[in-house]
Amino acid sequence: MVRKEAFAVGEFYHIYNRGVDKRNIVIDSKDSDRFVQGLAEFNTIEPIESIYSNSFAGNKRDDVSPLVNIICYCLNPNHFHFILEEIVEGGISLFMNKQIGGYVKYFNNRHKRSGTLFPGRFKSKHISDNDYFLHSAAYVNLNNRVHQLNEESNKLVRSSWNEYTQNARGLCKKDILLEQFTKNREFENFCLDNLPFMIEKRASYKELQELFNEE
Repeated sequence: MVRKEAFAVGEFYHIYNRGVDKRNIVIDSKDSDRFVQGLAEFNTIEPIESIYSNSFAGNKRDDVSPLVNIICYCLNPNHFHFILEEIVEGGISLFMNKQIGGYVKYFNNRHKRSGTLFPGRFKSKHISDNDYFLHSAAYVNLNNRVHQLNEESNKLVRSSWNEYTQNARGLCKKDILLEQFTKNREFENFCLDNLPFMIEKRASYKELQELFNEE
């Protein structure tokens, strides 16, 4: 059992979890899009009635107070990875409870099932230094490539990679990473240069052992 992390404001954490019984947590592109939509909609101190009601233009607000900074993310068919910065006390726990609770409710309703979708509480790892931060960002942004997913599985993947490499609009607080590089292409090259090493060392990562080998 992975111990519960005591989160601290201003600190960064690698957050991850997989589907219960190693099952897929997204079945099609609609599920993938809904999961990522939740990352945007639930990242607010203010409660929302539902994503459905919040989706109308009249309910959109520009003055929401976020719980966390989303640094990067990758949703794979059967698990996810985030790097989050806690910016209000209790922000990560509240954000994850809202995100996971809302998604499981949606998923069970849509796919006519009941029960849990994830095996207990999400896992977390404190990112204790900048070198670990940079390499964790590469690992999360390229996580589907680290797992060498096939073409069909990649259709379900949602990642922050294009936010960093193509300036695509999205969810991430990018300056925390990009200010350490002279331009976006330099960060892209850093990640891609590390990809072969990450693939080679994939089986030895503690996070992966927790995700796929725990009882």
